[in-house]
Amino acid sequence: MSSALTYENTRATATIDGVEFLYHEAGSGPPLLLLHGSGPGVTAWSNFGENLPFFAEHFRVVMPDLPGFGGTQLPELKEVYTLSGARWIARLLDELGIGSTVVIGNSMGGAIAAEMAAHLPERVERMAIMGSGGLSLSLFQTEPSEGFQRLFAFLQDPTRERMVEWVTTMVHDQALVTDELVDRRFANATADGVLDRTRAVFGAMFNPALREDYTPLWTHLETITTPTLMLWGREDRMLPYDQAHLANRWVPNIELHTFSRCGHWIQIEKKREFERVTHEFLTRDLS
Repeated sequence: MSSALTYENTRATATIDGVEFLYHEAGSGPPLLLLHGSGPGVTAWSNFGENLPFFAEHFRVVMPDLPGFGGTQLPELKEVYTLSGARWIARLLDELGIGSTVVIGNSMGGAIAAEMAAHLPERVERMAIMGSGGLSLSLFQTEPSEGFQRLFAFLQDPTRERMVEWVTTMVHDQALVTDELVDRRFANATADGVLDRTRAVFGAMFNPALREDYTPLWTHLETITTPTLMLWGREDRMLPYDQAHLANRWVPNIELHTFSRCGHWIQIEKKREFERVTHEFLTRDLS
C-alpha cells in the first residue's frame, strides 16, 4: 500500500478556529507526527514525502504543513512562532483525536517539537529532532549562519539565483541541487502570498515585543524530560553542528547521532540511515 502513496491520495484538510490546515496522513498503528523545516517554498511533502512510505509501514503518520507554510493558513501570531506553532499543532492533534504521539522534527519543526515537549509534555512521548533550532547557540560559528544569511537574502530579493545559493547550503552532496529541485522550490516560494507569509513567520521569530515574554528553549534545557534523539549533519551550514553540544549536555534523556558528509537535509541526503536510526529509537523499549 505505502509504495502507492502520493501527494493527492494522502492529502487532507482540517479547519480549526477558522484556520485551514493542510496535512498528509497515511498508515496505521501508533501515531507519528512529522514536522518540516522553515525554508522558502517548503511544505511537509517537500521535506518528508520520500520518507512517508517507510514510516507509514509502521505508524499512523500525520504530516502537516506548519502554520503559514504550504497549504496551511497563517493565524495571528501572538507569541514567538515556534511556541505558537507548537500550540496550533497540539490543536490539530486534538482535531484528529490524537492525545500523545512520537514526533520527528526537522530544523524549525524540531524547535516546535521541543516547544511541545517543554510546554505540553503530555503530548510528546519521545522525539527525534534533526538540525533543530532553538535548543542551542552557536559556539564556534558566526551568527547568523551562512545558510540563514542566504535565506534572508532570498527573502529580501527573491531571484532564482539566490534560491540556488540557498539550496546549496542545505546539502553536502551538491549533485542533489538539480534544476528540477531549484525550479520547484522557487515556484513554491514565489507563489501568490507565500513570501509575505514566510516573512511574517520569521518576523514573529525575532520580534522584540514577542520575545519579551518568551523564555528561549536553550535556557531551560534541563526541564525537557522527553526521551530525545538528536540528529545532526556534520557539514550543516544552516544550523552548524557545534550547536548540538549544549542540548546534548543539558537535556536529561538525550542521545546524539552525527552523520558525516551530510548537510541540513538529513532525511534526504542520508535517507536510509535516517529512517533506520529514527525507527529504532521511536520503537525501542525504554522500560
